[in-house]
Amino acid sequence: MDSSMQPILDKAQVLIEALPYIQRFNRKIMIVKYGGSAMVDEELKKQVIQDVTLLKLVGFKPIIVHGGGKEISKWVEKNGIKPEFINGLRKTDEATMEIAEMVLNKVNKSLVQNVQSLGVNAIGVSGKDGGLLKVDKKLSDGQDIGYVGEIKEVNPKILEDLLEKDFLPIVCPIGMDDNFETYNINADDAACAIAKALNAEKLAFLTDIEGVYKDKDDPSTLISEMTVDEARALIGDGYIGGGMLPKLTNCIDAIEQGVNRVHILDGRIAHCLLLEFFTNKGIGTAIIGNKDTRYYDE
Repeated sequence: MDSSMQPILDKAQVLIEALPYIQRFNRKIMIVKYGGSAMVDEELKKQVIQDVTLLKLVGFKPIIVHGGGKEISKWVEKNGIKPEFINGLRKTDEATMEIAEMVLNKVNKSLVQNVQSLGVNAIGVSGKDGGLLKVDKKLSDGQDIGYVGEIKEVNPKILEDLLEKDFLPIVCPIGMDDNFETYNINADDAACAIAKALNAEKLAFLTDIEGVYKDKDDPSTLISEMTVDEARALIGDGYIGGGMLPKLTNCIDAIEQGVNRVHILDGRIAHCLLLEFFTNKGIGTAIIGNKDTRYYDE
C-alpha cells in the first residue's frame, strides 16, 4: 500500500470508531452547558459551535445552555457599578440584573447566529419564555443576594416542541418567580434542571479544567470515569473543593434524576465534545450510575 494512503485510512478509522456512538445516541437529547474560556476565545467558540452542529446533523438532539459571567462582569464594570459579594456570591441588584439580562440575550443571539451560519436552524430561548424556568429567590446562608434565582420548576414543553420541529434550542439562564420578577440563574444549575426535566441522555459541562482529579494538584490523577458512589466518596473524603464541589454535586443529582451520563470536559481543548462523545477513550470525566456499564478500561 502506498504510504501516502495511511493518513486517509486513519481518518476512515476515526469515522468507524464513531459509528457505534452515533448509532447508540441517535435521536437522544444532549444538554451542553457552554461557559468558561470556550465562550471568550473566538476560535474555541467556533469549534464548540461546529461540534454541537455536527451532533445535530448526525442525528442527536443537542440543546445549548450558556452562561456569560465574564461578559456580565465586564459590562457591570463599564457601567461603574461596584460589585458586592456575600459569602463569595455576587449580589445582583436591580441595575446589575438589567445589565445581566441584556448581556445574556446578546450572547444568546450571537450563538444563534453562529449555528445558523453552519446551516442548522437554531432558536434562542430565555428561561422566561413559556415559563421554561420558574424560580424562587435564592439566599446565601440566609442572606439576601438580590435577583439570583433558584429553579423550582422546569416546563420543558417549549424545548420538546422545538426539538420535534428539528430546531436546535439555545437557552439563556434567566427565569421568573411567581410574581413575574426577573432573576439571574447559575448556568450549571439551569443545565442540570433542564437535563433532568427532559430525561436527557447526556449532560456535558464545558469548563476550564481537564476534568475531575483525585489529587487536584496532580494532573496525572485525572479520573476518566466514575460512578455516583465513587463521586460521593471523593467528596466525603475531602478530595473535591472550590468550584468543582457544586458542579460534581449537580452531576450526582442529574444522574439520580434520570440523566444517563454526565461529562465534565475541558472547553479549552479543540473539539472536546467530539473527542469525548465519539472516541473509545474520552478526554474528560464521565459520571455514570452505579449499575451502568463502564465505557472505558482504566
